[in-house]
Amino acid sequence: MPQPLDLSASSIDITRAICDIESVSGNEGALADAIEAALAPLDHLDVVRDGDAIVARTQLGRDRRVVIAGHIDTVPLNDNLPTEFRTADDGTEILWGRGTVDMKAGCAVQLKLAVDLVEPNVDVTWVFYDHEEVSDALNGLGRLARTRPELLAGDFAILGEPSGAQIEGGCNGNLRAEVRTFGKRSHSARSWIGDNAIHKTAPILATLAAYEPRTVTVDGLEYREGLNAVGISGGIAGNVIPDEAMVHVNYRFAPSRSAEEAVAHIRELFDGYDVTIVDLAAGARPGLDAPLAQQFVAAVGGPAPRPKYGWTDVARFSALGVPAVNYGPGEPVFAHHDDEQVPVAQITAVEDGLRRWLTA
Repeated sequence: MPQPLDLSASSIDITRAICDIESVSGNEGALADAIEAALAPLDHLDVVRDGDAIVARTQLGRDRRVVIAGHIDTVPLNDNLPTEFRTADDGTEILWGRGTVDMKAGCAVQLKLAVDLVEPNVDVTWVFYDHEEVSDALNGLGRLARTRPELLAGDFAILGEPSGAQIEGGCNGNLRAEVRTFGKRSHSARSWIGDNAIHKTAPILATLAAYEPRTVTVDGLEYREGLNAVGISGGIAGNVIPDEAMVHVNYRFAPSRSAEEAVAHIRELFDGYDVTIVDLAAGARPGLDAPLAQQFVAAVGGPAPRPKYGWTDVARFSALGVPAVNYGPGEPVFAHHDDEQVPVAQITAVEDGLRRWLTA
């Protein structure tokens, strides 16, 4: 059994403690137990458990509610636990190890503030959810949105995804498609009898190579789109002309475009080909025009908000009609990296930013 969490410790030490409770997707139970045990005795919070997701809410009767969420699972380990304090090349202190960036440092800040802020200026729902790093069907936040949407109700949401301690608004949408070509098998010594499906992928690749992705301004933030081949398959044997080939295409689209519009765009680009959509997730607009968001930006200070190019669970809040942003410690480039590490100053900075806003 893991040691009980000491939430009177600093958010830096809490980060280390929860990182050292291994919680690779599917194995979140021990950490969920520890979080529930730490929060359930607090009189100012109503605590609900759904699977390995923990939801803790203040019920102060405020006229506005904010949801602050983070996932407690990680990608698999690779000799990067237990965590260690180290010194970076620039002399700054970092906490190294699996989960420090994606995204237990953000969860640690949530835990620290959930304990400290007995009477925040808005009602707060703190969400710690499971299964973010695996299939969308298993995602704990998605499960709550489907089965317990009342637990996610709010006027504004913050997701603690790593953002370098800067505010990142919304996110791009994500589409994956399989574009297939077909031909006829034959012996390669008599190739004229067959019809080479791999050769037929050339126009698909040419379209992708010539494609000029858009930069789209959405609510003041510039989102860069991307359309790329991320895989190609085909072939039967070294002496057989293949009768089928497939190009795997990934499209990252600005949140001004709906999921349906993204699908239509791909089908138009590859008209005449067999196109199968294998993954589709709508983006999320920045949400920065909401009054609470503007107050949050002012309280945090620092650089102006920037767009989130990757897809994140802010889109789930957007689908529920709740404007949402990303704000968490850690540089996204270190997410899933074997050398995962977070500057401890960013953990403190995110805690300070949220604390200022929630107590102003």
